Amino acid sequence: MPELPQVHPEVTWAQRSSDSDAERNYLYVSIKAADVARPAATIDIKPTSVTFTGDSKKGVKYHVSLDLFAEIDPENSKVNHTDREVELVLRKKELKAEYWPRLLKTTQKIHFLKTDFDKWVDEDEQDEVNEDDYANNFGGFEGLGGEGGLSNIDFSKLGAGLGGDAGAAGEEEEEEEMPELEEGEAEGAKSSKIQEVS
Repeated sequence: MPELPQVHPEVTWAQRSSDSDAERNYLYVSIKAADVARPAATIDIKPTSVTFTGDSKKGVKYHVSLDLFAEIDPENSKVNHTDREVELVLRKKELKAEYWPRLLKTTQKIHFLKTDFDKWVDEDEQDEVNEDDYANNFGGFEGLGGEGGLSNIDFSKLGAGLGGDAGAAGEEEEEEEMPELEEGEAEGAKSSKIQEVS
C-alpha cells in the first residue's frame, strides 16, 4: 500500500491560569483532523510536547508535533476524540496567574496554529467566566477507546463573557419609535428631489 500524503492539521488553542487552583490552570488544544477513527490515531502527550498522527478515511495522513512553551502534567490531561477533531485539555504543571505568552517554545509564526477565540478569555477576565467544569467533563486517556466525556457539557455557555450576542439567542430587543420629523426638516426632505437631465 502506498504511503499517504502527510499534512499538518489546523491546531487551535486557548488557556486559563490560576496560581492556586490546578483545576483552572490548563490549555485547550484542538487538532482539526476530520475522519480519523480512534484506532487510526496516535496521541503522545509528554511533559514538554504533544504529538498526533492519524490516517483519515479520505486518504490523508495527519501529523503534528508541538514543542510546548512550558511543562504540562500528562497524568492530569484529558483527551476527547470526535469525528471532526481531537480535543485536549492539558493541565499546566506550574501554578501561575499569568498566561503563557504563546503555546509553543518557538517564537516563529506557525501557519497551522491559531487562537481559538470561541474559548479564549482575557487574562484579567478569566475569574468572571463560568466554565461549567468544561475541562473536567472530558474523559481521560481511557476515553480514547470508549465514549467521549462531553455528553453533559452545555456548549452554549463556552462563549460567555466574550460580550456581544453570546448567550442572547432567546432575548428580544424592543424597537424604539423614531420621532416625527419637525416641520422644517419635512419641507427640506420634499424639496430635495433629484431631477433627471436628458
